[in-house]
Amino acid sequence: MPSDRCDHCDKPAVVHELVIKNGTTLEVHLCEEHASAQGYVLPSHQPVHQLLTQFAVGAPAKSAAAKQKVVKACTTCGRTLAQIRETGLLGCADCYRTFEDGLQSLIERAQAGANFHIGRTPRGERDAAARHELRTRLVRELDEAVSAEQYERAAKLRDRIHQMKDAGDCEV
Repeated sequence: MPSDRCDHCDKPAVVHELVIKNGTTLEVHLCEEHASAQGYVLPSHQPVHQLLTQFAVGAPAKSAAAKQKVVKACTTCGRTLAQIRETGLLGCADCYRTFEDGLQSLIERAQAGANFHIGRTPRGERDAAARHELRTRLVRELDEAVSAEQYERAAKLRDRIHQMKDAGDCEV
């Protein structure tokens, strides 16, 4: 039967240990102060029913510090990644830098696997982008035609580029 008192003082014992060394049995009873002094880590004071529930479920007892999870928040607006995932809305431009790693998968999922914008653009910008892309392709083809010494083709491409420039369809 365990002793109710500490082996070193008269305080109530909270640690009861049975040590068997070389066939010799030694019972150790320590109060909270002496147990801490000898390196025993004591759990935070929890009601017995909570401890029993944790053991019955098979979950190890966690200290209050272990239960607290560090939550990363944007320094500018204070939003967390959980809030962004829940609403689908970022709080500010700094959220992109703060949650860069976590947002990558969200953006890819929202953009059907792409990690860049594939949404709609205003009509004027869309047309300008298409004209710019056409001009870039024509210039590349012109360079290839000159390299391959296809001078007739190169002249036609040059004339087409000049027509686009004269019509104001593209910048120089």
